Amino acid sequence: MAHAMLSASGASRWMACTPSARLEQQFENKTSDYAAEGTLAHELGELKLRKELEGLSTRSFNSKVKKIQEDKLYTADMPDYVDMYVETCLERVSEAKATTPDALFKIEQRLDFSEWVPEGFGTGDFVIIADGTMEVCDLKYGKGVPVSANNNKQMMLYALGAISEFSFLYDIEKVRMTIIQPRLDNISTFEVTVEDLLKWAEEYVKPKAELAIKGEGEFCAGDHCKFCRAKAVCRARAEKNLELAKYEFEKPPIMDNNDIAYVLSKVDELVSWASDVKEYALEEALKGEEFEGYKVVEGRSNRKWSSEDGVAKVLIGQGFLENIIYTKKLTGITNMESAIGKKEVQRLLGDYIIKPVGKPTLVPVADKREPYNPAKSDFLE
Repeated sequence: MAHAMLSASGASRWMACTPSARLEQQFENKTSDYAAEGTLAHELGELKLRKELEGLSTRSFNSKVKKIQEDKLYTADMPDYVDMYVETCLERVSEAKATTPDALFKIEQRLDFSEWVPEGFGTGDFVIIADGTMEVCDLKYGKGVPVSANNNKQMMLYALGAISEFSFLYDIEKVRMTIIQPRLDNISTFEVTVEDLLKWAEEYVKPKAELAIKGEGEFCAGDHCKFCRAKAVCRARAEKNLELAKYEFEKPPIMDNNDIAYVLSKVDELVSWASDVKEYALEEALKGEEFEGYKVVEGRSNRKWSSEDGVAKVLIGQGFLENIIYTKKLTGITNMESAIGKKEVQRLLGDYIIKPVGKPTLVPVADKREPYNPAKSDFLE
């Protein structure tokens, strides 16, 4: 599928840093196993919804699911997680039909928001319209960080596309946007009036998009850099991170708590940026690029058996017992869920699962977790 330069998924980036969208075009758009896994989960979710809501035949359903199961990224717990998304959508349908028997729903609906963003389009995982309210549901299969629907620019662009598609047929007054992130047990919803959404589109989105499509505006580094294809070589990001080196520390030889707090506020992004630069430099060096003072060498490696079967045959032939040459260890909970399914693990082994107190870690005060309690930790040990 083609991707728009000003994509909905990258909206938080190109709206904050308008020149980045065109700058990114110089770099390869790499895919990852995480993205492919998410696509697979979406395909499974689509099939389940079409079977439940559109009467997809069992034969066709089973045939298509079998192809998904043959993919190397498929795991036994994927259906359990996808079911959370499917069940949420089905609940929305039931609620809608209770007030509006002819409620409209669309599965994997192409949404065009090019009225505000040049060539802007995307796909709404699930859209439902009833009683003056339109809801756009989005499955996020990733588990890296929780994603909030609150003022989520990707979801708001999808909502604009849905308004553009359906407002001439339906009197839509409110828009609800819901993100379902099953692997983090996270469901987030944000609601806005159509009037406010259209105002945002005209006054904020449209001017930003006009700058972005031309590659104009000011570069602006921030959290939105994380998925930018130019992040390793962007000068604005480099300058922002190198500001730490220019920080005017107090004269005493030991930093005080204020100095340390300042460093803490910068260090995670600084480490991330440095890692991105090193990764990029290695990739380019392997292509033949040279960086003064650096060379590519073979990294450290550990010894390994060239043939485990051959080693076992020799040792057993010499009289060594199997329980000496082989180690046996129960697989961890996450791998067990992938192997037999999350629901099966909970049904069969739920009584054996505990969650120890986590290791203390320093985070910004805005973090939603409760402050660390040493007394609680001592009690549970």
